[in-house]
Amino acid sequence: MAHGSARSSSDRGELRVSSFHPHWKRLAGPFLALLLIVAASGAGIYFVPGEWEYSLYARLAIAVVAVILLTIWSFVPYLKWKNTAYVLTTHRFTISSGVLNKSTDEIPMTKVNTVSSDQTVLERILGCGTLTVESAGERGQIALRDIPKIQEVRAQLFRLVEDASDGDIDGR
Repeated sequence: MAHGSARSSSDRGELRVSSFHPHWKRLAGPFLALLLIVAASGAGIYFVPGEWEYSLYARLAIAVVAVILLTIWSFVPYLKWKNTAYVLTTHRFTISSGVLNKSTDEIPMTKVNTVSSDQTVLERILGCGTLTVESAGERGQIALRDIPKIQEVRAQLFRLVEDASDGDIDGR
């Protein structure tokens, strides 16, 4: 049995190589939305005239709208990011996502035909990119956006595919 970060799965000899979430850049927009909504709603509440008869209702309305916008533009995207996970084992590549409804795709290493990556200039600076996995299964090709440490993940996946095709699945 391997020590360190690798864990045994219920399948005989299957070891977890790595697991990760999408790159943090996915949270940049929701974080900016959070800052803007908090600043705008704070300013709106502050500038509502205090002597106005309906000032309490106006402030409550601003707060309610702010909470709704924060939920839609910040909290939900964060939950989607947090609940998207990629797990790379010696036998399969698992992609799971979903907050209320869970969706899981598993690609056996023996079915993977091609592994490629694409990066824009910004993604190269941030160290992330799009990983494309082509398999002999039903789905054919899956493009996974915002994969962190894209070159490292691509190399690991390629090595695992090579090991699976050589019959060296257990890492021996």
